[in-house]
Amino acid sequence: MATDAADARGPVRTFAEDYGLLVVAGLFALLGVAGIALYVFGDTAYAEALLRRYGLVALFFVFVLEGAMLLYFAPSEALVPAAVAVLARTTGGYDFPAVAAILAVAVAGATLGQTALFLLAKRGGREWLLDRPWFRVEEGRMDRFGAMFDRYGLLAVPLSNTLLFTRGMLTVPAGVAGMTTRRFAALSALGTLSFEILLAGAAMGVLELL
Repeated sequence: MATDAADARGPVRTFAEDYGLLVVAGLFALLGVAGIALYVFGDTAYAEALLRRYGLVALFFVFVLEGAMLLYFAPSEALVPAAVAVLARTTGGYDFPAVAAILAVAVAGATLGQTALFLLAKRGGREWLLDRPWFRVEEGRMDRFGAMFDRYGLLAVPLSNTLLFTRGMLTVPAGVAGMTTRRFAALSALGTLSFEILLAGAAMGVLELL
């Protein structure tokens, strides 16, 4: 009977359900090591150096770390302003297609990272995450944001992603609550887009004064 059920699910779904948690956990462990290494050997200036050398590719992977709450070496609110200054500022003003590309990459990377963490919370649970050495969020803080999710529901996800210091903090409560992955990804992307548009606009305004 178990074999028949597995056959009905299909090989891809069977693998995802049986081993998906291990695969995602292993990926997060590798990302955690990468984040620690960048924290030890780099700083915000190092993040800008990555942007200068690798452009949008570097920005994408840095935002995956940011979305997964593994960004230990640079403040997340500095990433898009730095990218705008490095990649989109010209002698005549701003390359707006480049700004749009920066926003698209930031949203895609952060959403991918947050969705991976969401799936891990959904499969492994809150306590499992809190026991992982690479998950650096204290239990008390998780409790506060869990209460926020219970109070405001779905709106808490884009709202938290739009505000400083709360980005990503509703990811685990949403996963534990069993929100659908598609809905979470859409709400996460919406919040990240609004946040990064505000940052890009503020950065361009400040840079124009320099």
